[in-house]
Amino acid sequence: MRKIGLASLLLCASAAFAQEGTVTYRSMEVSPGIHMTIGVNSAGGFASGNLGSIVTEDYVVMIDDGQQGTAPAMVSHVSETVGRPVDFVLNTHYHGDHTGANAAFAEAGAVVISHHKLRERLLDNTESAGGSGGIPVLTFGDGVVLHLNDITAKIIHVPNAHTDGDSFVVVADANVIFAGDLQFAGMFPFIDLNGGGTVQGYIEAQRKIASMADENTSILPGHGDQSSNLAELRADTAMLVDGYAKVRALVDQGLSEDEVVAANPLAAYAADYDWYFINAERMTRTFYADLTVGN
Repeated sequence: MRKIGLASLLLCASAAFAQEGTVTYRSMEVSPGIHMTIGVNSAGGFASGNLGSIVTEDYVVMIDDGQQGTAPAMVSHVSETVGRPVDFVLNTHYHGDHTGANAAFAEAGAVVISHHKLRERLLDNTESAGGSGGIPVLTFGDGVVLHLNDITAKIIHVPNAHTDGDSFVVVADANVIFAGDLQFAGMFPFIDLNGGGTVQGYIEAQRKIASMADENTSILPGHGDQSSNLAELRADTAMLVDGYAKVRALVDQGLSEDEVVAANPLAAYAADYDWYFINAERMTRTFYADLTVGN
């Protein structure tokens, strides 16, 4: 998988990034009625996290919706793509590059759905939801199922993974899984330790997704320029497991954070997984912090 850009701050995606170029969106139909949508910035900068949609005879469901600053472009693109208003917006996690157009879609009549913890996070920073009108009005705990004519979408919460309010969506009828930011395809992932994420939780979330997939499943990542698959997801998980173990071994030797970084334990993965927001050094520091903070 090739790497695409992300804002230098994932926690609160800013409209300033979108203003550096014109943002447009392109959608690909991965299965009848199921689309993956990717933002494109004309200046080569950040546009948004990846988004998705499920379109049936009577319903349109958005899975995440991009940044606040690109909301008009997002709403316009969805209208052109599906030809109907959006009924439901599901947020897979609370970061503003996936929730920033909530208010715009809610104003147009959509019901915003999320995990309880995600709603709490957006209440603390309503700007990430595009304003107070974008706060989810329907929340769930372990999960919820949407019955959409001939398609069933199973929304599954995973604890303390990318954040403390993550969910992924399984559409078994179409053999498609929307992973959200539980997969940065072929890239070092951002694991939001300050937002309740943990490395082990992230690994377990990827394993759970893998357990519900087969070799023909289309896995739609939160970041990456095309759909992924089971083999690629397993490779990403193996990198995390091995890299985390290498950093743990150095921590167990009593090395400081800078000494661990200097040892370059993720060197074997840097060429394939580095990108401008998360490189091997930052991933190493994330592993170190996860292993040591509060211990």
